[in-house]
Amino acid sequence: MAIEQQERVTPKPGQLVEMSWDPITRIIGNLGIYTKIDFENQRVAECHSTSSLFRGYSVFMKGKDPRDAGFITSRICGICGDNHTTCSVYAQNMAYGIKTPKLAEWIMNLGEAAEYMFDHTLFQDNMVFVDFCEAMVKGTNPSVLRRAATTDAPNAGIHGKRTIADIMQAFNPFEGDVYKEALTISRVTREMFCLMEGRHVHPSTIYPGGVGTMPSPTVFTDYLSRLINIIDFVKKAVALNDDVFDFFYQALPGYEEVGRRRVLLGCWGAFQDPEVVDYRYQTMNEWGKAMYVTPGIVVDGELVTNNLIDINLGIRILLGSSYYEDWVNEKPFVTEDPIGNPVDMRHPWNQTTLPAPQKRDFDGNYSWVMSPRWLDPRTGDHLALDTGGGPFARLYTTALSGLVDTPYVKSTGSSVQINLPKGPDLPEMTLEWRIPQWSNAIERNRARVYFVAYAAAMAVWFVERALERVRGGDTKVFQDFDVPDQAIGVGFHEAVRGVLSHHLVIEKGKIANYHPYPPTPWNGSPRDRYGTPGPYEDAVQDMPIFEENGPENFKGVDIMRAVRSFDPCLPCGVHMYLGKGRTLRKLHSPMFGGGHD
Repeated sequence: MAIEQQERVTPKPGQLVEMSWDPITRIIGNLGIYTKIDFENQRVAECHSTSSLFRGYSVFMKGKDPRDAGFITSRICGICGDNHTTCSVYAQNMAYGIKTPKLAEWIMNLGEAAEYMFDHTLFQDNMVFVDFCEAMVKGTNPSVLRRAATTDAPNAGIHGKRTIADIMQAFNPFEGDVYKEALTISRVTREMFCLMEGRHVHPSTIYPGGVGTMPSPTVFTDYLSRLINIIDFVKKAVALNDDVFDFFYQALPGYEEVGRRRVLLGCWGAFQDPEVVDYRYQTMNEWGKAMYVTPGIVVDGELVTNNLIDINLGIRILLGSSYYEDWVNEKPFVTEDPIGNPVDMRHPWNQTTLPAPQKRDFDGNYSWVMSPRWLDPRTGDHLALDTGGGPFARLYTTALSGLVDTPYVKSTGSSVQINLPKGPDLPEMTLEWRIPQWSNAIERNRARVYFVAYAAAMAVWFVERALERVRGGDTKVFQDFDVPDQAIGVGFHEAVRGVLSHHLVIEKGKIANYHPYPPTPWNGSPRDRYGTPGPYEDAVQDMPIFEENGPENFKGVDIMRAVRSFDPCLPCGVHMYLGKGRTLRKLHSPMFGGGHD
């Protein structure tokens, strides 16, 4: 590859310029990206990811009635709050010893499928593609736009856009026809969600033990009619994305290096199989592998495990470069899991949050995000897993595991086949997501639209199964339960942008410890105590810059594409300060590690 040849060349003497984007506004916390850029060699020399907001849910959950956990933790996020509610319900079901009625599980799966379709479409078409639209590319890479105008779109027969430039124009904010249609789709998918979970985004009908949704045939047919009406948009979206992303590889040789990092992926699984799941920790491996999105950890393309018990026991929360005091001298809450395995003091069940506000120091502590890691039992390494924005890891682990086998979605061991039914205008269509060569910005973004298709296809399956039960006379959607005096539980789920776990400890009938770990702390973590950068930092640091603007007019589009590819909780704007960049030092050697003036 071209970039590998560049790495063997001694860099030219250049300018190291500091540029920062803070905040990249988002729903949960304030994300800042601080870089040092070598414009002479068109590379990012250094990157730090920071969060300037302390949330504290693990602090004020203590002492609460555990039955309130789902309602409280949904407020962690104003976009994917239902994912938190669902994950909390899973953890409570384990703690209370509940096996949820099967119809309730199908209803929850339908709600979560609608949420994935809603959020991924909104983010992909109305956020991510702003960085690839005509207006943006015209200002950052005009030569690429000129080439796009003369490049035919391979999938024009599906989406109707003749050239790549026509596609880019269709995504122009507030003006492009695809941009505007995506907003309509987000309204319809929210309606689908509300049919199942009552209210978006903080569900009103999802509880431990089941749901409060009235399971009439009408509620499912209303959902299905909306789904079939948007299914053609999903088919077109996949074709549009493939055309644009394949074009970028062709137009900018070496672009595979933008946002690229080692394949270190985590997925905690989604969509329970009601025929298998009983929420018992002892059987978590079995019902985890029965999920319709398979959990797993992938290292360098190899599936290390898809056993949720192993995944759980390997989680470590490192302080890293964060604003907290250590808790290792505190009394542990859990010393053994329910089957006798030792539980580490740095496991979420034993974590105590001890905030220690201080001045930001990139040579010391600089973020309110800790450093979640997974301990690889083969090597003893603490792996800085990322989620690939959610869909990338979900498709990757599902593909490698080869366990999902339905009429609508099938994993093959190297790919995921997705069968979408006939829509108003387009025929039945089979899509196939294949494991790509790289874990980079483009492939994270590409996976997102394929997972919209995955969620849509699975939703058809869920509707069929739910209607089957209702027509057979089974309308039970709730199971009574008692709150035990003492218990532990864990919920594993996939938030829209990736891994989500809720770890719960109950003592004297109240919450003694509660730690939710959404995907953004994994993706946005700072350097840990071993000096390992977090995924945002790792993906941006040392990547090439393809933007044609110099320091005076630099927009940082390649950096933003890399960061946004992880879907950092819906970034809805970028604010850049320090004027047009501040020169730190003129370098006269290829060494980037020295101090600055």
